[in-house]
Amino acid sequence: MKAFPESIQGVLFDLDGTLLDSATDLYAALQTQCDEMQVAAPPYAMVREVVSRGSRAILRCAFPDHDDDGLMQLVPRYLEIYQAVMAQHTRPFDGVEALLATIESQGMAWGIVTNKPGFLTDDLVQRIGWAGRAAAVVSGDTLPVKKPDPAPVLLACERAGLDPAHCLFVGDDRRDVQAGEAAGMYTVAVRWGYLDGGDPHAWGADLVLEHPSDLTRRLQVAA
Repeated sequence: MKAFPESIQGVLFDLDGTLLDSATDLYAALQTQCDEMQVAAPPYAMVREVVSRGSRAILRCAFPDHDDDGLMQLVPRYLEIYQAVMAQHTRPFDGVEALLATIESQGMAWGIVTNKPGFLTDDLVQRIGWAGRAAAVVSGDTLPVKKPDPAPVLLACERAGLDPAHCLFVGDDRRDVQAGEAAGMYTVAVRWGYLDGGDPHAWGADLVLEHPSDLTRRLQVAA
């Protein structure tokens, strides 16, 4: 594992489960689709755990008998419902706004690398009020590949004018750690996210944090 960088240019983040607690709205969209199809909605806790894996994983909680093709046929309607409600209850996790303010106050850049489709990412970032603040936003369909491939992370660094060797990548899923490591960045796994039922300590991250304020303090010391 790497030592914490001495000269940090910027921090890149995963979106859902890292910066934003979006599970409530994602679940509400699933409930609506279940109502439309006259199927009982699964428990919220089951859905929250798989949020980081995307819409098919969420839909599989409600439609376990569908194969991948069957689930894909349900995705467009699910995303349509979700877009209509996705900013109703979605909020930054406690401490995230303070973390972003600290990054900005120290002259660092921050950006977003998510597997979420671009039309949803851009809309959500705009509604949250971050569109003018993020130095780069790379979505799941910006490139032909997505995390854990490092290409989206490297593209975000390029767009933000950052050297990956002097940046952190922060996420709540093993794929975030894999992508950040492959891109040559210092990797941070967070315990406040959805975690996909996994243990962040087992992902090989350079650092595991309990709360956004932990990273805020480290960045203040490193400045």
